[in-house]
Amino acid sequence: MTVFAVSPEALRDAVTAALGDMVKHSDVHHGELTVVVSPADYLAAATLLRDAPSCRFEQLMDLCGVDYSEYAGGAFDGARYCVVSHLLSVTLNQRIRLKVFAADDDVPVVVSLTTVWNSANWFEREAFDLFGIVFEGHNDLRRILTDYGFIGHPFRKDFPTTGHVEMRYDAEQKRVIYQSVTIEPRETTPRIIREDNYGGLH
Repeated sequence: MTVFAVSPEALRDAVTAALGDMVKHSDVHHGELTVVVSPADYLAAATLLRDAPSCRFEQLMDLCGVDYSEYAGGAFDGARYCVVSHLLSVTLNQRIRLKVFAADDDVPVVVSLTTVWNSANWFEREAFDLFGIVFEGHNDLRRILTDYGFIGHPFRKDFPTTGHVEMRYDAEQKRVIYQSVTIEPRETTPRIIREDNYGGLH
């Protein structure tokens, strides 16, 4: 027997009933439900979304970090770092987006969801690596994409496009070394040259 998903509005009612005052904000946009909770309620809310009979989000499909510092042209008035989780209920054929904003912009920390969904492990490591978001309770929080000697977090809006250091092989020392970036930042405008009748246009 196929179980069909409820409408996003009905799902919002079900999630609001399950989470109660934990829901700081909920929104249905383009047929998708987004729910925002506070850092203090994040773990409890995630657990309820997994276990509540009307929710049953058994799978964490994705988790990522977001840097809102330049959102809406810098007009966004709120915490800088957000963790966004995409949850799926196979049983009830429904999806939800769960968001939590880290309380401290200088040291963004949220609790790890690895005890709720073990698939959070590498997703949280990636968000830590790229955004510098610390996941409290994660048992192996280390970089996963950048090099061991990498400095900074490359998906932060204030991270320079050239980075801070570069790596190269030094023939004299016969080993890989790190040094300050030698690339000079510059802006270029590509020159486009097209033949007459290009693409059959007249």
